[in-house]
Amino acid sequence: MTKPDWEAIESAYRAGSLSIRAIAEKHGVSDTAIRKKATLHNWQRDLTEKVKTATKLKLVRTEVRNDGSQSKVRTDEEIVDEASDTTAELVLSHREGLKGWREITNKLREFVEDTDITTENHASMARTIAAGVDAQIKVIAAERKAYNLDSDEGNKSVDNISDLMDSLSQGA
Repeated sequence: MTKPDWEAIESAYRAGSLSIRAIAEKHGVSDTAIRKKATLHNWQRDLTEKVKTATKLKLVRTEVRNDGSQSKVRTDEEIVDEASDTTAELVLSHREGLKGWREITNKLREFVEDTDITTENHASMARTIAAGVDAQIKVIAAERKAYNLDSDEGNKSVDNISDLMDSLSQGA
């Protein structure tokens, strides 16, 4: 059995991005062992806000730095930098996934636009349209969140659109 990488565990713990159990699972140690070591060495989980701030800055620049250098004694700045790299990569992958969902909802919209609504298919088309609108609203809301375009008030307008579409679909 290999010796745990306590430096990496300490960094992950101090960054505060992962739960203690997730850190333990990732490094093959028990969460109790991490808690004991953190107490013994007075590790603080106080870097979460710094990680979030650094992540936002990296996302604005759109190019994530990865210098790969690590010194023996790691500073808060280095820990924040590493944790924000990981978080920025995750957000960028979410954005890529959302791009794919946007393409799918656009294809559905194009299909509905090209389809004639008849007495035979009007019920299924109404369900398709409602599902398409719901999917589009969810993609838009997720994109706005992933790109930090809305304040809390901005999300209310998306909720209002969703409520409106729900009420319209109930009348169909």
